[in-house]
Amino acid sequence: MALPNHRAPLAEQVEQLLATEGPLAIVAAGDPVLRRPTERFDGQLEPALLARFVEALRITMYAAPGVGLAAPQVGVPLRIAVIEDPAPVPDEVRAVRGRVPLPFRVLVNPSYEPVGAARAAFFEGCLSVPGYQAVVARPAEVRLTCEDERGRGVDEVFAGWPARIVQHETDHLDGMLYLDRAELRSLSSNQAVAEYWTQPTPVEAARFLGFELP
Repeated sequence: MALPNHRAPLAEQVEQLLATEGPLAIVAAGDPVLRRPTERFDGQLEPALLARFVEALRITMYAAPGVGLAAPQVGVPLRIAVIEDPAPVPDEVRAVRGRVPLPFRVLVNPSYEPVGAARAAFFEGCLSVPGYQAVVARPAEVRLTCEDERGRGVDEVFAGWPARIVQHETDHLDGMLYLDRAELRSLSSNQAVAEYWTQPTPVEAARFLGFELP
């Protein structure tokens, strides 16, 4: 599949991406598009094209699989992301991490702010940094403001794992990867996480890898 022409207008970039059916190619860390703040959405894509782009993001997120995907991760520097988490985890993990089902959502021009001072630290991964995870301490609860794909305003508080997803995807739109916020001594391959760090919390990882939790 051809890569988008980053010098072309955004609508042309998106049309080029959507010329081939199926999941889009996910951009990996090191591509400059992941490090540039995105352009605020202000009608650059007409409604039908926006709907097709959102559907392509959804299909790509499912295929990866992941629980969120931001437009820069497919090479488009536009302030749009999609999120969804069926939360297929054991009850113990669900209770500790606050990982509850999160229905499909489209976030247009999102921003967030912490609610309270509580922070939660867990292993986190990213489709643009395949093969690795690291512990990230984030606000346990955030207030999200954005619009949906129909332009309706959203002002909502998220807690637990949904709050983590909102923060992770919004950070992408600001040119930030989760590794920028991570405890780098915790950086582990997916294989190492599966072998050593499957506990509901990263307490043992902190003890044996030598980093502090909040």
